[in-house]
Amino acid sequence: MLTITREIRDRIVAHARADHPDEACGVVAGPAGTGRPERFIPMLNAARSPTFYEFDSGDLFKLYREMDDLDEEPVIVYHSHTATEAYPSRTDVSYASEPFAHYVLVSTADGNGEDDPYQFRSFRIVDGEITEEDVQVVEAYPA
Repeated sequence: MLTITREIRDRIVAHARADHPDEACGVVAGPAGTGRPERFIPMLNAARSPTFYEFDSGDLFKLYREMDDLDEEPVIVYHSHTATEAYPSRTDVSYASEPFAHYVLVSTADGNGEDDPYQFRSFRIVDGEITEEDVQVVEAYPA
């Protein structure tokens, strides 16, 4: 299960909406070994595409050095789908290289409905195997 604060969930969704019609992407880092997503890091979609996302390799290298210096790890790797449901594509699965990360997808596609204007789903992707997991939204993490 992914436990995430409302604030971070809302920031991920806002990023997805702001970058629409292109896919948005980013990372939420957390203290190593805790599984707690704490630091929201929106990234630039170097592909600038409505159907594909790609982290800029220089930005990604810098981010991993920074996380290493801060004793953090990528807890969430997120991106948006602009015209399809929030479910990993074959390309998404092939790019999933963090076995302990939660892969969050946000769909900003039309037709999600007024009551649910976006989809927010989380998956584990390990060795090409996709497993959807529950998402628990909390106001704050327990002390």
